[in-house]
Amino acid sequence: MTNTTRLTVAQALVRFLARQWTERDGVEHRLIAGCFGIFGHGNVAGVGQALAEQGAGTRDPLPYYLARNEQAMVHTAAGYARQSGRLSTLACTSSIGPGATNMVTGAALATINRLPVLLLPGDLFATRAASPVLQELEDPRSYDASVNDCLRPVSRFWDRVNRPEQLPAALMGAMRVLTDPAETGAVTLALPQDVQAEAYDWPEELFARRVWHVARPVPEPAALARAVALLRGSRRPLIVAGGGVRYGDACAELARFAGRHGVPVAETQAGKGALPYDHPCAVGAIGHTGTRAADTLAREADLVIGIGTRYSDFTTASRTLFRRARFLNVNVAAFDAAKHAAETLVADAREALTALGSAVGDAGWRADPVWTARAAELAAAWQAEIDRFYGGTELTQPVVLGVLNEVAAGGVVINAAGSMPGDLHRLWRASDPGQYHVEYGYSCMGYEIAGGLGVKLAAPEREVFVLVGDGSYLMMAQEIATAVQEGVKLVIVLVDNQGFASIGALSESVGALRLGTAYRRRGPGGRLDGERLPVDLAANAASLGADVLTATDPQTLRAALAKAVASPRTTVVYVETVPGPAPAAEAWWDVPVAEVSGLAETRAARERYEEAKRDQRPYL
Repeated sequence: MTNTTRLTVAQALVRFLARQWTERDGVEHRLIAGCFGIFGHGNVAGVGQALAEQGAGTRDPLPYYLARNEQAMVHTAAGYARQSGRLSTLACTSSIGPGATNMVTGAALATINRLPVLLLPGDLFATRAASPVLQELEDPRSYDASVNDCLRPVSRFWDRVNRPEQLPAALMGAMRVLTDPAETGAVTLALPQDVQAEAYDWPEELFARRVWHVARPVPEPAALARAVALLRGSRRPLIVAGGGVRYGDACAELARFAGRHGVPVAETQAGKGALPYDHPCAVGAIGHTGTRAADTLAREADLVIGIGTRYSDFTTASRTLFRRARFLNVNVAAFDAAKHAAETLVADAREALTALGSAVGDAGWRADPVWTARAAELAAAWQAEIDRFYGGTELTQPVVLGVLNEVAAGGVVINAAGSMPGDLHRLWRASDPGQYHVEYGYSCMGYEIAGGLGVKLAAPEREVFVLVGDGSYLMMAQEIATAVQEGVKLVIVLVDNQGFASIGALSESVGALRLGTAYRRRGPGGRLDGERLPVDLAANAASLGADVLTATDPQTLRAALAKAVASPRTTVVYVETVPGPAPAAEAWWDVPVAEVSGLAETRAARERYEEAKRDQRPYL
């Protein structure tokens, strides 16, 4: 006879989650390391009660954290998952209604970036006994619809648990996707609020300690042979290292392969840091935000070896960058490996690099020595450019990054949106794989502070430096209060440039006259071009519980950062930047321009657009 335990659905859920582990290469990690939540009528009596019932003596309790915004808590989970190499993550629970829909943006970010997060939104009454309940959507086409259906397209797994009997299968499906490197992303279990509180006799085996093995798929022999043939036929190969190199813990294998065979390595945003910046084969960032070194080589390469990249339009410069190359794609996900009509090697990055190195090493294959030397010369020239941009005497944005790059050795830098990701991608000197954390799959304003909180929770031993512009700060600063509440120390560099600098430049380039990109009062002509707004961001940060320091030049910035590092408390370093030289784009980005316009600026922008678009190729 099967032993059972009588618990509510929510109590069973919490007990199950606390007993899940991952394992890779013989090392175990707790899969769900905690639960962020904001409670309302859709989850307080279910998941909230279950979390509260956990006593100090509970076996494997699930830690609970209070967030200030549901979108932010999903960002925190994503930051945690990325810093943990996708081997551990956090759960996020919300009420029904706005609590659930607030999580949609965070779910999209996680899925686009291939990061596991678990979402537990409350839902309607499965019995419909009290319909319409508070915050119910009431779709006249179906009584089964709720706002949680908004999470379907941004989730890699989605299920609604309408009966207690459905919970075990839903949980197993959710854990499978969370731990599958090829399928992972946001996972949503919608929980009707009456079902959460319903009791059921659960088999004890549901709560047994379960370890999910995270596989390292090896290359298929025939695919490996085809890949080796491509390599042997190449004289000017270029590796594009993506996030899969870091998630696959393949950085050492990449360095070994590139060094042995003389192959230059360029990096996407997610892959930056896969090689130390001073490695002989490192040529830096690639694409629209790339370095002159990497983008020059990309135009001349005869073979592009994409490792763990999904080839965003920034990486390919909207398909204008790789003009002569064939593609060999190494990826754990067949979907990404098949892009650009590539020869595919569907495998774990570390296993694939090891197999490729063995196969071509026996034949003594190397890139053309002239190509390898040219890559080194271009990379050295770009390092000199970085010195130039970092060496200014005024607080331009590159100078701020240069001072931070100096102070942040051994720490982690966090950013997501605006003009900073481009400058970071080109200029930041990453010394180890975990130092650089820029969310650029979704480029979500507001990710920075919440994501930084997740990074610090995952890696409490590392100093975490959050770089946030005034635009992102005004969208989502409130998780400073969460960091203060939890005693989680962050160093936040708040860069104030009075508006949306990145979009302002883009607006000007497409003939939109920087409309709506400056933080100004409405002027006499009716436009937002009047006086600066009297907003005190430093005072706002202090009101949320942070210590605040102000920097006015490189020397005071260096001193403020040193003081922030020495402090045990979350500290905001407020900086007003000045316009100054910054690295220009070395490659194009396809942003359509109005085909007809009465503005001369727009017509000129359209002419430039049509000329650039001629270089696009389908990569077939």
